[in-house]
Amino acid sequence: MSAPPSQRGVAVVTGGSAGIGRAVVRELAARGWDVAVLARGREGLAGAVADVAAAGRRGLGVVCDVAHREHVDAAATRVEAELGPVQVWVNNAMASVFSPFWDTDPDDFERATAVTYLGQVHGTRAALARMRPRDRGHVVQIGSALAFRGIPLQAAYCGAKHAVVGFTESVITELRHEGSRVQVSMVHLPGMNTTQFGWVRTTLPQHPQPVAPIYQPEACAKVVAEVVDHPRRRTWVGESTVYTVLGSWVAPWFVDRYLARTGVDGQLTDQPRSSMRGDYLDAPVAGDAGARGVFDDRSWSWSPQVWLQQRRHAVDAAGTAALALGAVTAAVGAATARRRRRTSAAARARRWLGR
Repeated sequence: MSAPPSQRGVAVVTGGSAGIGRAVVRELAARGWDVAVLARGREGLAGAVADVAAAGRRGLGVVCDVAHREHVDAAATRVEAELGPVQVWVNNAMASVFSPFWDTDPDDFERATAVTYLGQVHGTRAALARMRPRDRGHVVQIGSALAFRGIPLQAAYCGAKHAVVGFTESVITELRHEGSRVQVSMVHLPGMNTTQFGWVRTTLPQHPQPVAPIYQPEACAKVVAEVVDHPRRRTWVGESTVYTVLGSWVAPWFVDRYLARTGVDGQLTDQPRSSMRGDYLDAPVAGDAGARGVFDDRSWSWSPQVWLQQRRHAVDAAGTAALALGAVTAAVGAATARRRRRTSAAARARRWLGR
């Protein structure tokens, strides 16, 4: 807090103490943002704030359970009182249960839904309550490939992420209707090597794992930061996300059959459930887990699609410049061709008159 206020502004990241949220906190701080982190675990919050300070920026950790609207609103009030007006709000907090739907305790299902879906609703409400009167700001929803395609063992999470898309699309249209300059973006991520899989609640005997291919959270966090800097309505991150979304649109029957065959075993390791770090559904797991999970040896830090998304604004600008250059070149070529035709016609006329 000893650093001067950022010229970029204040960003809030929910669920920013671990996993992809922690990677986003680090990336935003590295890009010059002051960052407030909302999460339940005090040790993880302290670690995230230390990361922000190490980047030379002001950080603030607020203990908050995003499933409770009043907690989120109180956290937003504190952030603005201590750091300043919130310019960016990243809704990232989530919870999941790995279990067949019929084996999932109804209370667990409702808790995962409250955190993953209502947490984004509450965060959006708190952000817009402050951004709309100022007519500026940017809300970023962290989505998933599973917002477009439900998979086995994660009915609560998939349903919540689907709901976030519908809710967000409604909010976007309402903001446009009133002519607001507040921006809303959705960033849909692939399976990542995050802490989630070491402390998710599960009824299965094996340690869960992300759907392959697995991406490192830092690579995806760079895309989120790019969207923060250059708002876009929707961004798909990772080749697997693109294939999942398009496959579900083009051949949902094929995806159903494929997931029925591979979707369960593909999300389970050969390690026992007892090797997991803990269970975070109802209370935070002790300690500072950082951003990464235990799948470093199988995770991608780079892919062509992710590389392009990290530089989407520059790629778009280069493409626009190339199109403009092509149009100018074509226009010059057409003008030159017309002059040549006129010159050729005049020369033929002179030759004919000189005969």
